[in-house]
Amino acid sequence: MSTEAVAVSAVSDAQQHTPSAPAQEKTVEKVNLLGMSRPQMEKFFEDMGEKKFRAGQVMKWIHQYFVTDFSEMTNISGKLREKLEKICKIKAPEVVHKNFSKDGTRKWVFRVGDGEGSLVETVLIPAEDKTGSRKTLCISSQVGCALDCSFCSTGKQGFQRDLTQAEIIGQLWMANYSYMEDVPIADRERSVTNVVMMGMGEPLLNYDAVLNSMRIMLDDFAYGMSKRRVTLSTSGVVPKIDQLAEDIDVALAISLHATNNELRNELVPINKKYPLEQLIAACQRYIKKDGNESARKHVTIEYVMLDGVNDKPEHAQEMIKLLKDLPSKINLIPFNPFPHAPYGRSSRNRIISFQKTLSDAGFVCTIRQTRGDDIDAACGQLVGQVADRTRRAEQWKKKIAQSNEIMRSQG
Repeated sequence: MSTEAVAVSAVSDAQQHTPSAPAQEKTVEKVNLLGMSRPQMEKFFEDMGEKKFRAGQVMKWIHQYFVTDFSEMTNISGKLREKLEKICKIKAPEVVHKNFSKDGTRKWVFRVGDGEGSLVETVLIPAEDKTGSRKTLCISSQVGCALDCSFCSTGKQGFQRDLTQAEIIGQLWMANYSYMEDVPIADRERSVTNVVMMGMGEPLLNYDAVLNSMRIMLDDFAYGMSKRRVTLSTSGVVPKIDQLAEDIDVALAISLHATNNELRNELVPINKKYPLEQLIAACQRYIKKDGNESARKHVTIEYVMLDGVNDKPEHAQEMIKLLKDLPSKINLIPFNPFPHAPYGRSSRNRIISFQKTLSDAGFVCTIRQTRGDDIDAACGQLVGQVADRTRRAEQWKKKIAQSNEIMRSQG
């Protein structure tokens, strides 16, 4: 197979690029190796007539030493390096904005796609725990989001497209690289300890790209992360939760935010398709799946605290009943307001009281510490300020203004 044919074949297999240019232009889009899982890269090298172990070598250079120049891959022959340089590239999404908070939180806005492209966000949150220094990266999986949860800034921007594997894993690559940009190659080491697929978009609606990206995160030739330290968060796409249980063993988080179907239909509209009874049953199946390992001992419940909406004593009691048969840890999240948001943040006293009710009932319940307020670290906020490419946000703001006007007129 010719070099150009190999490149075209690899593009199709890895689904990282648009089709190559017409033959008469005699140009072929370079294959981005950044987003290839090990099986995909092994096939790529075998199609080139090379041994598949080359995949592991190249993956280490990319994901462990953060090298993008093939000439620096010293354990690969010069001939192969020249061949790779002609048909391949290692390219992370373009950083168009970055901001590092005084509390250690880091945030990036990436441009994805050609031309002006689209924007997505990534946030890194440092913390200290019993294992030492922890750096958790919140990764986006889509440009915008189609689910339109009523309290979510990202949902107000509409849905544009899924991210590719290179665009997803590129966020992890760049976050690590930010700590070692000026460090000699031989001294570089991975800094990010935890990943949560909890950024912009619904990960289970971009299933294949997210699955292969998480496989790269777990791969010892790449980031070598523990299964317990890679978490996928979903709003409740029930069939895909079952599929995830078959395909990979990672931690599961549920964006719950309401304890009864009526309220959740309002806050998380996908609940109309997959109500709470189905969602909780899917979580139970995920935990009980044969081959269960440490990553599946419990499900993390994410619960944004909205003032006067879902933070009342009766909601805490409903949660106790809802989760009584589901091994879970509950994470209460103070709402991070954004412009024109129709909700407010629950008071500190209300959140603490809610936590105490759940803790007294035997649940492990924590309150997420707010971080990066000085850099708009809540997902979707900065992109919403930089670019709104749909009319959804405009329509939504108009609806809020109309509601406020009605309230004023009614006294």
